[in-house]
Amino acid sequence: MRKKITTIKTLLLFVFIIISTIHINAQLISSIEIDSLVEKTLKTFDVPGIAVAIVKDGKIIHSKGYGVRSLNTKQKVDENTLFGIASNSKAFTAAALGILVDEGKLKWDDKVTDYIPEFKLYNPYVTEEFTIRDLLTHRSGLGLGAGDLMIFPDSSDFTKKDIIYNLRFLKSVSSFRTKFDYDNLLYIVAGEVIARVTGMSWENFVETKIMQPLNMGSSASSFNRLKNKSNVIDAHAPVNGKVQVIRRDFTEASDPAAGIYSNLTDMCKWIMMQLNNGRYGENLNKKLFSEEVHEEMWTPQTIIPVRTSSSYNTHFSSYGLGWFLSDAKGYKQVTHTGGLAGIVTQVTLIPEMKLGIIVFTNQESGAAFTAITNTIKDSYLGIKGIDRVDEMHERVVKNKTHADKITDDIWKDIDAIQKSGAAKTDFSIYAGTYTDPWFGEVNVSMKSGRLWFDSKRSPRLSGQMQAYKGNTFVVKWNDRSMNADAFVMFELDNTGKASGIKMNAISPSTDFSFDFQDLNFHRKVN
Repeated sequence: MRKKITTIKTLLLFVFIIISTIHINAQLISSIEIDSLVEKTLKTFDVPGIAVAIVKDGKIIHSKGYGVRSLNTKQKVDENTLFGIASNSKAFTAAALGILVDEGKLKWDDKVTDYIPEFKLYNPYVTEEFTIRDLLTHRSGLGLGAGDLMIFPDSSDFTKKDIIYNLRFLKSVSSFRTKFDYDNLLYIVAGEVIARVTGMSWENFVETKIMQPLNMGSSASSFNRLKNKSNVIDAHAPVNGKVQVIRRDFTEASDPAAGIYSNLTDMCKWIMMQLNNGRYGENLNKKLFSEEVHEEMWTPQTIIPVRTSSSYNTHFSSYGLGWFLSDAKGYKQVTHTGGLAGIVTQVTLIPEMKLGIIVFTNQESGAAFTAITNTIKDSYLGIKGIDRVDEMHERVVKNKTHADKITDDIWKDIDAIQKSGAAKTDFSIYAGTYTDPWFGEVNVSMKSGRLWFDSKRSPRLSGQMQAYKGNTFVVKWNDRSMNADAFVMFELDNTGKASGIKMNAISPSTDFSFDFQDLNFHRKVN
């Protein structure tokens, strides 16, 4: 009798496992469904090319390219097509420092000035207390994207030495370690710490200590270091309403923040190592970094407020070391996005599920990678009935309508001012050379009867200035791939001559790296 009961229990357990497996599999998205999802995404958000990979339980279950690498060449995207992964490079910088922690060459809470004595921020106390951990956690007190104009949008002439020196001129907008404000420049400093400790450049260290062990043979720490450029995307962006190829423009000084180029084949190896707590190789018999270091990178360091509910029941959000951390339907979620001009990417991990999702695009539509990632994620979390492409499209249309109304109204005002003849005709009071402590010189001059703005160290910031209201002008950049037209507000001295300039972006959709608000120009005295 006991044997019969045991047999029945075993049978019931077996049936339960089968039913559970069927239920789980029913939630998963098929490759055919992914194909359809991505094709819809390409059309909806006008993206030329996308690459998508899914890793589950240590296996690559989907890795495929869609669309074209470039609208100029029409060559197809595949799993080996190289994309700039942009700020997904930050996790590599954190991992590189983690390797050095394991080797006993530094500690997370060592002072930055122990390695870079010339490191200096605006506040002396913050300078003295600033740690390597602080470099990675976006809690410095600096504003969102502070100083990014030294590295974006131009391949400007700011060196790492210049950037580190100029940090002292950027004023805090919040108290030290009290608020999350995303930062790029301090990751450049983190890369320099690696160079000072090891005697190797950040680029060499990442390639030899991370990429080579993981057999990421096609990847490189910057575009210029790629050994083979025969299968690489072009960047794309809307220019006067039409998506087209734009120039590749990120300076190598910023490699530790956003320099890496990689593809699905290589990045799958990176995320499988991450999902295995730093282990890789056959039978996971090799270790890139320790579990203790890995746990520290995935431990919340800086709180990010969660003010709106979502379909993922997210209760907390934070930043670790090179990763965003949150909860999604009760699971820990580890993720990061990346954005360069004309290129945006996303990597998402759900460690408890051994699930990793990679989405690369060659157009600057974050809505595209979000729609794809969330749809795939939904299938594993059992969320049904939400069309993420339509959801994101509605959000894009709403945001664009709002932004367009603001900019259109300003240009209508400018047009009315010009037609009425109310605009000042004597622009000579504004002409001159102005200098900012960290950004350097700009020249305001007359060209063919028009007032013109030209940056010396970031040449793409060049454009005609239109009179707006009072002593405020609007500069319209020649490069129309930059959605970054800006107010230029002149300050006058007691003689009525311009003595200084402050700036602000016009559109709320302008990328935060155009940190015009951090500039404070004064007329240069000859």
